[in-house]
Amino acid sequence: MMFSPVSALHRVSRALAWIGGILILGSAFLVTVEILLRKLFNHSIGGADEISGYAFAVATTLGFSYALFERAHIRVDALLVILPRAVRIALSFFGLALLIGFAAVIGWQAWALVGDTLQYGSRSITPMRTPLAIPQIPWLLGWAFFVLCGIVLFIAALWTLLKGDPAATERMIGVKTLDEQIEDEIA
Repeated sequence: MMFSPVSALHRVSRALAWIGGILILGSAFLVTVEILLRKLFNHSIGGADEISGYAFAVATTLGFSYALFERAHIRVDALLVILPRAVRIALSFFGLALLIGFAAVIGWQAWALVGDTLQYGSRSITPMRTPLAIPQIPWLLGWAFFVLCGIVLFIAALWTLLKGDPAATERMIGVKTLDEQIEDEIA
């Protein structure tokens, strides 16, 4: 079997999505414990809201790439299904390019933010005084991985199209058909 960068990145993105899910579940557990302690014992462990905010930000960026490979990002596709295949593919490439570009701009700004945080040793303005680099670095890495995956997927889809397989190209970057969505639910 030949090495496929798209398959490899998809597997890594799945693992990162699981990590993100664990972060969300951990946050939910922490907030639940915080609420129970406040209501039952009038005591707070403190920082649950801050930690859950960081976890949510990191988990979100860790899930972006998996959503990309699964074609789960939201699109307005009501009219797309009636367009010819060539137009659908062109619009899919255009949409993917815009998504990658947007993520690259956010990633660039995140890079600058993390650089400033590291340079100045910034900490949160909460009682925890969390060094902000701790949540910001994995958040930045999530954005960077998303951009990398987007670029690799764009190139792979373009290569597939140039090889003369528009159906495979649509399966890589197009809107999921109803049949594909049903198959995903069954699997």
